[in-house]
Amino acid sequence: MRLTVFWERMADHFGPGYADTFARDHVMSELGGRTVHEALDGGWDAKDVWRVVCTVMNVPQEQR
Repeated sequence: MRLTVFWERMADHFGPGYADTFARDHVMSELGGRTVHEALDGGWDAKDVWRVVCTVMNVPQEQR
């Protein structure tokens, strides 16, 4: 998954204003105690990060 697609999905689910705030502030144990930004900067694949966000935040199946 390209990062542009990842960020589009984040904006679609959380709203354009909150997506970055969530990605910057929400620490998830499923990402090894990292935020979305930290996981992506640390080399995690965007698709894997998106799957974690979907699981943790109960993103509806049709938006995954």
